Amino acid sequence: MHEPRAPSPSPAESPAASPVEIVSIGTELLLGRIQDSNSFWLAQQVADLGGAVQRITTIGDDQPTIVDLLRDAVARGAGTIITTGGLGPTPDDLTVAAVAELLGVGTVLDRPTVEDYLRRRAIREEELTPALRAMATVPMGAEIFPSPAGWAPLIRARMDGCSIFLLPGPPQEVQAIFARYLADHFGGEGGARGLVHRVYVDMWESEVSPMLQQVMDAVPGTYIKGYIALGNQRFLPIDVLARGADDHAAQASLDRALDLLASLVAETGRDFQR
Repeated sequence: MHEPRAPSPSPAESPAASPVEIVSIGTELLLGRIQDSNSFWLAQQVADLGGAVQRITTIGDDQPTIVDLLRDAVARGAGTIITTGGLGPTPDDLTVAAVAELLGVGTVLDRPTVEDYLRRRAIREEELTPALRAMATVPMGAEIFPSPAGWAPLIRARMDGCSIFLLPGPPQEVQAIFARYLADHFGGEGGARGLVHRVYVDMWESEVSPMLQQVMDAVPGTYIKGYIALGNQRFLPIDVLARGADDHAAQASLDRALDLLASLVAETGRDFQR
């Protein structure tokens, strides 16, 4: 059986500093039958850990499309790609086959995963269903980590310095797998961090926008955005996000950005609420 440990980056990798791409796979998403909550949640988690999501893509269950998209993402310089969906037992679950094609390898039945299924189902191997065999099939050479919340394991493949993580589609499984394994990949134990703080200003978005850009230019590693749709008749909510090499650095950047923004707003005589 697998040792349930987090996949650690190689010395050459810096996951939180390199571009991250998130790929949601499922024709049902393109048809509007299911809402993609995974990308939203994953982007939040990666940002909180100091990572930089550069692109989020939704595609259908089509093997050539999956292969082309992943190849393009690696060519763009992504350091980490996270896919969700396509790891189930049905004929349209093609993510494993697509990644195997991308890497130029075959697929293989992962013995530790099979043993895990036999133990959990209390069955003999000849009783293993085709569905479970399908979910235990992985690209040759990939690293496999058992799911803490479902049947399909986490699969990690590598290509040209990029880590490609294959996650199942159900949100509860995505969240459990990320917490168990991927948080550490992004520096969850003392690595890069992202902090966010919401403030409110008594200004129109068009009035405050130049100030937001001024703060971002002055404080590297910050992103500041007003949300007019969330405001009331007077106050505009503004999120100030700061990234740093660790908690201390992120907090220092956040404090500097908040102080500068407060000063700029004060010069106009308007209210600024932390």
